[in-house]
Amino acid sequence: MILYPAIDLKDGQCVRLLHGDMDKATVFGDDPAAQAAQFEAAGCEWVHLVDLNGAFAGAPVNAAAVEAILARVQVPCQLGGGIRDMATIEGWLGKGLARVILGTVAVENPDLVRQAARAFPGQVAVGIDARGGRVATKGWATETDVMVTDLARSFEDAGVAAIIYTDILRDGAMGGPNIAATEALARAVSIPVIASGGVSSLADLIALRDTGVISGAISGRALYDGAIDLAAALVAMRT
Repeated sequence: MILYPAIDLKDGQCVRLLHGDMDKATVFGDDPAAQAAQFEAAGCEWVHLVDLNGAFAGAPVNAAAVEAILARVQVPCQLGGGIRDMATIEGWLGKGLARVILGTVAVENPDLVRQAARAFPGQVAVGIDARGGRVATKGWATETDVMVTDLARSFEDAGVAAIIYTDILRDGAMGGPNIAATEALARAVSIPVIASGGVSSLADLIALRDTGVISGAISGRALYDGAIDLAAALVAMRT
């Protein structure tokens, strides 16, 4: 299972939100590129990036910070937040991003996801963020009637590289991930599923790994708080 250390970007800084609330942001650093370099030095295989402002604005906002990260590290990076048209997808991939994550458009314009996945094989992931099993969009501000599993299954034949599943009520709360829901989703689809939200200890990571069906996990706050030692966790994930 791959561990993806997360860098959430708000106003050019590294932050973590509580339950996706922009007014409940904790700043962990003002040099995202340096943070990415620390993650790379610890041995990570990927870095997970989120443009939080972009998720609300519907267009890239923290582009300068993302570009600085891409210039600083060699490991592949994936980015979500405000990527809602083909021009933005092409632009980011052209700048060296390894994978784009499409969230809101997966609900509002699923044809774009299919088009992008065909045009850029292996470089398009779908981000599914949910409260109580229902998908939320626009930076988690809008709740829909779409069920997580239904949305994921609709992309089975699209060729997407992964599904990143976030339980919003767990995110940033250090209360542990929703292992049962994530495992159920991973068993319901053939697309690789990456867990996000609430991963706060090595035990959480091991529990996700031991399901045998979850392909990756994203962690942010626990790495910044020191609850998870990244280098030790990376070793554990490879065993």
